[in-house]
Amino acid sequence: MKLLSGNSNRPLVEAIAAYLEMPITDASVRRFADEEVFVEIHENVRGEDVFVIQSTAFPANDNLMELLICIDALKRASAKRITAVLPYFGYARQDRKPGPRTPISAKLVANLITVAGADRVLSVDLHAGQIQGFFDIPTDNLYAAPVMSADIQARFAGKPITVVSPDVGGVVRARALAKRLDNAPLAIVDKRRERPGESEVMNIIGDVNGRFCVLVDDIVDSAGTLCNAAAALKEGGATDVVAYCTHGVLSGAAVPRVDKSELAELVITDSIATYDAAEASEKIRILTIAPLLAEAVRRIADESSVSSLFD
Repeated sequence: MKLLSGNSNRPLVEAIAAYLEMPITDASVRRFADEEVFVEIHENVRGEDVFVIQSTAFPANDNLMELLICIDALKRASAKRITAVLPYFGYARQDRKPGPRTPISAKLVANLITVAGADRVLSVDLHAGQIQGFFDIPTDNLYAAPVMSADIQARFAGKPITVVSPDVGGVVRARALAKRLDNAPLAIVDKRRERPGESEVMNIIGDVNGRFCVLVDDIVDSAGTLCNAAAALKEGGATDVVAYCTHGVLSGAAVPRVDKSELAELVITDSIATYDAAEASEKIRILTIAPLLAEAVRRIADESSVSSLFD
């Protein structure tokens, strides 16, 4: 098998390659003067099982085009099987029609990846599980919960932990993490979103008084929801609040907002390449999912079970 890297998250690809003890395929993914993407693969991939690793985070459209063109280049170079590995699947939040005359962009992106020539997709913590059904090719959705639960147990063992979902839609995700933490109690933050990008905390369902609260979510974007939830949990009597999120989008003023919030810590994974402000923050810590992705890649190449990773 071979690993091909786009430009979106090179450090993660290097970590995956190191875990698998194999080199990254020699290729150029660059821009023409007018910003058109150009891909050239410098080694033979005919008959190979190739994994293209590319997060479609900011700049989402550029990174998506890189992925599509890499897939097309591999297809035309006669690769035997092409697996699109998307540690972060952009456009996943547009998975339904929230109103009339709006797109379902996640389905459009799934079609683009399929038509480009991908034979398989591997992702991490899709925003909605049903996005797997948008693809007409085999799709594996990995979960960061095992990585998070191991970190929580290592750092906060002995504390009275309550796992908290920042909204009703994330209850399944929070329950899965709570189960891994010896069936820790669960709480839910009931919020009302007045307009996109803003959230107002209304009520806390569950007892958090005197508890060490662990907020869990798949994506932290503006961080408004998490920071408001942390403030509400503190008002409800929580001793401390930490947040674990798989994908650290952290757009706009998210990092300063986290730094000024009631959160003791925000833990994200390296599914998206971090930038200087996030790395400089004393409240933001990064967990790697490279071993998780590498093991899944190995199992797909070996035609063995991926789901057993989470048993």
